[in-house]
Amino acid sequence: MSLTNSVSFLRDTKSIGELSELIVATALARKGYLVAKPIGENARYDLIIDLDEKLSRVQVKTGRLRNGAILFNTYSSHYHRKGGVCKSYVDQIDFFGVYCPELCSVYLIPLSDTAPSCGSLRVHATKNGQNSHVRWAEPYLISVEPVPDLVVGAQVIGAVAGSSLLLPS
Repeated sequence: MSLTNSVSFLRDTKSIGELSELIVATALARKGYLVAKPIGENARYDLIIDLDEKLSRVQVKTGRLRNGAILFNTYSSHYHRKGGVCKSYVDQIDFFGVYCPELCSVYLIPLSDTAPSCGSLRVHATKNGQNSHVRWAEPYLISVEPVPDLVVGAQVIGAVAGSSLLLPS
């Protein structure tokens, strides 16, 4: 089951990003990382992970499966009345944590393994059989798990360690 099919009430990018952030944080915690979240929304990263006593900054992105590859932006964009601004994460994060709803999978990719404008992880073979300069998704994979069924209203929206999460009606 994919996030796209099961979470029809999430139409805006903020809600989709927040859910991706929760899924990535959960996957990292299940892998044994200590995960922290900065207070507020002014940090250039979404999560902090403890990697063998070294803290690393993680920017979470929602990837989209297109033509056999997971694509995600490696920059932030902000729009206002005077136009849009795109800003790189170079020297501001250490990893991208990418959740791909179509595959229910989470990836942890070092910033150094991404291009300046768009990240790409190949999950299916290329049509022309090319293998050189292809960044395969498998080495970065940290989790493939189904997303719990979500029900809108004052219903259970998932189970976490035996307890239910409720939405207000």
